[in-house]
Amino acid sequence: MSKLKTNRLIDSAFKYVGIACTLFGLAMLGIFIGDILIKGLMRIDWDFITSLPSRKASKAGILTAWTGTAWILGLTSIIAIPLGISAGIYLEEYGKKSRLASLIEVNIANLAGIPSIIYGLLGLEIFVRVLNFGGSLIAGALTLSLLILPIIIVGTREAIKAVPTSLREASYGLGATKWQTIWHQVLPAASGGILTGIILALSRAIGETAPLIVIGALAYVPFVAHSPFDEFTVLPMQIFNWVSRPQHEFLVNGAAAIIILLLITFVMNGIALYLRNKWQKKIKW
Repeated sequence: MSKLKTNRLIDSAFKYVGIACTLFGLAMLGIFIGDILIKGLMRIDWDFITSLPSRKASKAGILTAWTGTAWILGLTSIIAIPLGISAGIYLEEYGKKSRLASLIEVNIANLAGIPSIIYGLLGLEIFVRVLNFGGSLIAGALTLSLLILPIIIVGTREAIKAVPTSLREASYGLGATKWQTIWHQVLPAASGGILTGIILALSRAIGETAPLIVIGALAYVPFVAHSPFDEFTVLPMQIFNWVSRPQHEFLVNGAAAIIILLLITFVMNGIALYLRNKWQKKIKW
């Protein structure tokens, strides 16, 4: 009986410790976000969004940073989404169970956990030096595509796995081929889960700085990029540039840019959450 009581006390203590740690983390997050909002919210206006970087904090804006982020996001989506979905479909629907397939699956799962700077070093060697793209948008997009490909592949496979087998059997029973079944039945049913994985992967890519620093992305770009081969900067790089300066006005600019980046990230994650909930309701037939 004494051992049972001890285990119950340990269980209760662990519960309260967990609650305390969670509340502490939420409180720290609230303090940090509140401090950023207080410092940067008043700085956000139309001129801040549409102005080029400047040595004067009052005239500096994030035009080149958010347009560079949009370029990177668009190019990364074009490269990574078709490859990731195609690989996920092949591995789940066409790939045969073998030692090689198991090895590939393990490596894909492991790649999702590799530090992002490793992808930056890989991108530096292949895209910047071997392919001679330099510190351009296309080099950054290809590097980030490598970073998020494992996430999209895993998300696609999990979404396809969740599609009921009865749906496939019904399609085969009506005379559809394997590809017709995948294209017209499986993918529409799994679309919510696939989109969720894509958005979460892009949310990670939009906040990455280490790979872009390694491939040579600039912290100060006085022009808006017009082609995939132009030099660029992104919001995280611009924030890093501003907060590293000693002037308080640039710290305010950095806080304002952080708010913009957080807003983009929260919107993307909110869309992913909505799609996931909608998809989960849809597959409960």
